[in-house]
Amino acid sequence: MAVLDIKSADSCQYDLVSLGEVMLRLDPGEGRIRSTRHFRAWEGGGEYNVARGLRRCFRKRTAIVTALADNEIGRLVEDLIFQGGVDSSLVKWAPYDGLGREVRNGINFTERGFGIRGAVGCSDRGHTAASQMKKGDIDWEDLFGNKGVRWFHTGGIFAALSETAAEVVEEAMIAAKKYGTIISYDLNYRPSLWKSIGGEVKAQEVNRRLAQYVDVMIGNEEDFTACLGFHVEGVDENLSNLEIASFQAMINQATAAFPNFKVTATTLRAVKTATVNDWGAISWAGGEFYEASHRPNLEIMDRVGGGDSFASGLIYGWMEFGDPSKAVNYGAAHGALAMTTPGDTTMANLKEVEKIVGGGGARVDR
Repeated sequence: MAVLDIKSADSCQYDLVSLGEVMLRLDPGEGRIRSTRHFRAWEGGGEYNVARGLRRCFRKRTAIVTALADNEIGRLVEDLIFQGGVDSSLVKWAPYDGLGREVRNGINFTERGFGIRGAVGCSDRGHTAASQMKKGDIDWEDLFGNKGVRWFHTGGIFAALSETAAEVVEEAMIAAKKYGTIISYDLNYRPSLWKSIGGEVKAQEVNRRLAQYVDVMIGNEEDFTACLGFHVEGVDENLSNLEIASFQAMINQATAAFPNFKVTATTLRAVKTATVNDWGAISWAGGEFYEASHRPNLEIMDRVGGGDSFASGLIYGWMEFGDPSKAVNYGAAHGALAMTTPGDTTMANLKEVEKIVGGGGARVDR
């Protein structure tokens, strides 16, 4: 029996639907947020990036469920979503009050870092339309029951935005489970999002409640500890003393506590500098562990979104091949490629990913 029973493509309108906030990312390029006079605009968001990666790189049919304030910034984000090829018909538009006192769009200022200077993010996302989504806003029965969705993806970033956002996640998961849609969840722990609402205690309360519905759980060692309460000995925060056995022990804890997990996966990153990381990934499926090819001294242009691109490659591998080894290797290769270009979202294509999976290097393609 297959580890994941994924519905056929011809029985569904969408291969994947993501639920999450889409923010406008303002990027100072090689400069600093605090001193720049120019920003480049991108769209991005942990859950959205997965849908976009599956559409742009892997050519799957994807959509985003989110909410935006109906003003010029919201329409700019919509236009960027259009360019990414993700279906925006499920976006909920909130009337703008003219000032942003009641509803607004999220903005994320992110600088890339270089060498010994790490990447820096500064989000401005209070009172956003997405954070105010509530149960009943989306017709999940129609989406999962009539339109049909093969895979539903969401995560801990959206769930942290508000009490009602977490309720929307649970509502969506219940409907997805009812109609046999695979559910993946990226824990994506961000201390700044949980800080004012109860920190790790609140993160664990919310994420452990949602974890009971999840088929594919994604997250690194900090995520599993902060969000689910599992602890790993002998691994520091930069993974410089990485021991695969420690991760196996952590995943064994998680799958024992949540037997509904069919697949778990994590990236393995040892941060040497902001622009040089050791990079790899490991996954558990069907009682076995699978490790992606390790890439020491990976050169990075922009690390933001690397984990999301890993997730989209992992999902593609499962959809296309149903093979846990291929899935984790496609994920690791896509994540590595995504970090060689600026912005949250991928600029890679399937041919490039397959080249890396096959052991190809950086020789010029002519």
